[in-house]
Amino acid sequence: MMENQPTPPWANELTGDEFISYAATYKVGEYFHLYHKEIFEVPAIGNLRYYFYDPTEHGYPKDKKYPLLVFLHGTSNSLEGDICINYSGGELFASPAYQKQLGGAYVLIPLANEYRDTDGSVSGTWHTGEYTKPVVDLIKTFVKDREQTIGKKIVMGNSSGATFCFQVVEQDPAFFDGCVPIGTSVIPADEVLDEFDANDVNLFFAISTHDEFHDFETEIRPRIPRLEQMKHKFLYFPKWTKNGDGGIASINFGVEMGQHCLVNSMHANLMFDDGTPMEERLPQGVIGWILQV
Repeated sequence: MMENQPTPPWANELTGDEFISYAATYKVGEYFHLYHKEIFEVPAIGNLRYYFYDPTEHGYPKDKKYPLLVFLHGTSNSLEGDICINYSGGELFASPAYQKQLGGAYVLIPLANEYRDTDGSVSGTWHTGEYTKPVVDLIKTFVKDREQTIGKKIVMGNSSGATFCFQVVEQDPAFFDGCVPIGTSVIPADEVLDEFDANDVNLFFAISTHDEFHDFETEIRPRIPRLEQMKHKFLYFPKWTKNGDGGIASINFGVEMGQHCLVNSMHANLMFDDGTPMEERLPQGVIGWILQV
């Protein structure tokens, strides 16, 4: 146990050589300089800030199409400024290593207009329901401006961004090709999942069975049979959220959320630092799944 670190509520379940890891092993901020920061004008709710990475500015040909990867951050993350690029799970997807494996990809990271109330609570989150159309409009405008070089569109989100990820794709399932919610129990109604199937949307649904914010047995397991019926799905329910060093993740900012932040493992491409996959079904990690889509 690291000195001065709170004991996670699940620590007594560790066995054998399992150990607690208190931080992701990748470096935060190493690739921020590769991103542009822009504004999308939305008169109804105020302008939306967003970051994006363009592979054609980094040596990739301008006469082919690349996937667009959209990352939706969790609650309060937009308050952190540029660090939200990392917290959204998107930073490393602009790295030379990830881009090489992908063969090039656009990355788009919209930000909610979050702010702190006088009592310190966060308002203006994706939960408000007013962001869905503006964010879809932002994505469609971004694609239209680059229609010669953007192909498949995949939306990823973690925590509240995962719930919002479902809502964004639900707005126009014929437009989107992939939906990757990470760490939510708010699974759409069967009718929405039917629409995903009818439009060949690829679903990658991920949540740890030890997620501190969602009870897996009561909130997730009852919906698994329906999720299993989907035409294009990859269900990832790891027993533990782990960091690249192989340790079981603990993050405590007044409340333990290490197991909830499965986005960190996904950000690491579901690969340990020694090059072995965290999920044997994905020998090339998340990038392997994207390439299949």
